[in-house]
Amino acid sequence: MLKGNENENNFYLLVSLVFSIHLASSKKVEDEHEFSYKSGAENGPEHWGEINVNWTKCGTGHQQSPIDLLNERVQVNPYLGRLHRSYQPANAIMKNHGHDVELKWLEDAGIIQIDENNYHLIRLYWHTPSEHTINGRRFAMEMHMVHQTQDGKKIAVIGFLYKYGRPDPLVNELEPYIKENGNKTNEEESAGIVDPRKINPGSRKYYRYMGSLTIQKGLCEKFDAHDNARPIQCIYDRIINMYRPMKIDN
Repeated sequence: MLKGNENENNFYLLVSLVFSIHLASSKKVEDEHEFSYKSGAENGPEHWGEINVNWTKCGTGHQQSPIDLLNERVQVNPYLGRLHRSYQPANAIMKNHGHDVELKWLEDAGIIQIDENNYHLIRLYWHTPSEHTINGRRFAMEMHMVHQTQDGKKIAVIGFLYKYGRPDPLVNELEPYIKENGNKTNEEESAGIVDPRKINPGSRKYYRYMGSLTIQKGLCEKFDAHDNARPIQCIYDRIINMYRPMKIDN
């Protein structure tokens, strides 16, 4: 991967993550004023599980995200198979939830296939700095693409870790909308037709594990967002798989 000057305000795709979600822990938060990301605060990450009855898993769950993708815990598994993406341009809106700005598609933006299940792309958002770490290293930004099965029973999140470098095509395209929406809490604004195919998946390699949605979404650092990365959670006995194609997988 090409590294850019760390003073540059742009990002380059580094690695992909896939984490499946238990529906019970995937409730989307609309009111984001009840909590904060400030460690030690009364409503900080250590107390999320106490603030709202819907958030108890934040304090008691053993499958919480994010985690540190530690090499010694990762199992290389070439049989997971490639992620088959079939995205398409669709009408979308931007909405500021207070701590962040989210992009949400109003029409069918396509699917990703995992274990023969089709997950429909619903929305994306950013955390800065990254929530996940690799061997303790935290990255400049993390983007999450949230997908859901047609029956609403399964959720899959595709995460991307970024470091400073070449501009990301989709982020550059959305920058005017994000800046415009930055001070308009709970207001929706049309982003027009947004093409998720502009997101460069980078390598075919990816990490995969069972995790959770964190309480809210984040906004890219280049747009002066607050720190909205949840602290690293305990892995417990979870298996972290890494798909790495065999030489015959072309």
